[in-house]
Amino acid sequence: MRKSSFVPLLIAALIIVELNGSVPVVDALYGASSPVVQLNPNNFKSKVLNSNGVVLVEFFAPWCGHCQALTPAWEKAATILKGVATVAALDADAHKSLAQEYGIKGFPTIKVFAPGKPPVDYQGPREAKPIAEFAVKQIKALLKERLNGKPTEGSSQKSEPSASVELTSQNFDELVIKSKELWVVEFFAPWCGHCKKLAPEWKRAANSLKGQVKLGHVNCDEEKSLMSRFKVQGFPTILVFGADKESPFPYEGARTASAIESFALEQLETNAAPPEVIELTSADVLEEKCGSAAICFISFLPDILDSKAQGRNKYLDLLLSVAEKFKKSPYSYLWAAAGKQPDVEKHVGVGGYGYPAMVALNLKKKAYAPLKSAFERDHIIEFVKEAGRGGKGNLPLESIPEIVKTEAWDGKDGQVIEEDEFSLEELMGGGDDGSSSSSKDEL
Repeated sequence: MRKSSFVPLLIAALIIVELNGSVPVVDALYGASSPVVQLNPNNFKSKVLNSNGVVLVEFFAPWCGHCQALTPAWEKAATILKGVATVAALDADAHKSLAQEYGIKGFPTIKVFAPGKPPVDYQGPREAKPIAEFAVKQIKALLKERLNGKPTEGSSQKSEPSASVELTSQNFDELVIKSKELWVVEFFAPWCGHCKKLAPEWKRAANSLKGQVKLGHVNCDEEKSLMSRFKVQGFPTILVFGADKESPFPYEGARTASAIESFALEQLETNAAPPEVIELTSADVLEEKCGSAAICFISFLPDILDSKAQGRNKYLDLLLSVAEKFKKSPYSYLWAAAGKQPDVEKHVGVGGYGYPAMVALNLKKKAYAPLKSAFERDHIIEFVKEAGRGGKGNLPLESIPEIVKTEAWDGKDGQVIEEDEFSLEELMGGGDDGSSSSSKDEL
C-alpha cells in the first residue's frame, strides 16, 4: 500500500476511536443506544460495588449462542426496571480477570448485587418478566432491611465489629480442626502493608458471611507455632479448612470482599455437610442447633404408639428431604415426640392434638411461627421459604422453654405397658376366704 493511501485510512480510524471512545467491537451484543449498562474494569466498582441500589449483571461472551438469545430479554428487562434497578452486562471474554474474580465458569451467568451483601445467582427463566420479578424481590428485601433499621454497607463498616474470629494456638484446634463447619483463615502480620489493605475487605466479607461460613485470623507475630504448623511463608496467606481439616488449601483469588464471599459460598456448597434432622433430647441440643442457626424448624411427631416405627421414619425421611433442599441455607431441623417436651409445646401453642406439627423458631429474635397448612412436603417447603423471607404472622416467644432431658428414640416400635390384672371381687373388696359369698347372703 502506498504511503499516500495509508494516511487517510489511519486518520479515519483515529476519528472513529475519538468519536466512540474506544476501538469498535464487532461482536458486542449491546450497542451504544442499549438500555443495558455496559461494564468494564474501570467502571465496575462505581456502577456495581458502590451502587446504593440493586444491580443485575450479565456475564457474557459475544460468541455464546445462549447469550445472544438472552440479549432481547435482557434489554427488555432493563427497560422495565429503568429507574428501579440497574441492568448491566460485562463481556467476560474481553475482561477475563474480572470474570474470574466472581467465579464465572459458563455463559451467560447472571448475578444480582445489593449493597452490603454478596452477589446472588439468578437461575430462573431467561425471560424479561421473571428476571424483573426476581429483581423486585431483591429490592423488597433491601427495603425491608432499611425499614427495620439495619445499617447499609456504608455505615455498618464503621461501627459494626468484625465477625472474623481471632484464632490462637490455644483455641485453633477446638474451633477450627474439630469443627464440621467451613473455615477460611487469614494468617497476617500487623506490619504487613498488603494485610492492612486487606483488613477492611476481610471484615466486610466476614460480616456478610456470618452464619454461613466461618472466617478467622491469626496474628503470626504472636502465633509462630501456627505459622510453622501450616507452613505460612508470606503475608497475608489465606487457607481454607474444608472437609479435611488437616489438609487446608490456599485461597488464591482476588483480595476483595466480593471475591472472598463468592469463593466461600462456592466452597460451602462443595463442603456442605449432609443435612440432618436431630431429636430434641436436651437443652444442649437446642443451644447447639438453634442458637447459631438463622431459623430452627422443630417438628412434633405423633406418639410412637400411634405412628409405629414405620410411620415415624416416613416423617423423618420427609423432613430430611426438606433439609436437603435447603442445605445451602443456615437452618437447622429438630424433632420431638408428642408430649416429650411439654414446655416447648406450651410456648409455641402445640399439644394435646394436631400431631404432626411444626414451628419455625428464631431464638435470637425470640419469635416463632407455626405451620398452619398440612404436614406435607410441598406445604413445608413453602413454609420454609416464607420463614426465610421473614415470615408472616410471627408470634413472640415469651421466654426460652425448659427442655426435658430424654432418652433418644431407639428406632423401634413402642411397647404398650401392661398393668397387672385384677378381679372384680378384688375391686369390690372381696377376699379369697369366702367372705364375698356371705356378704351376698346378707343383702
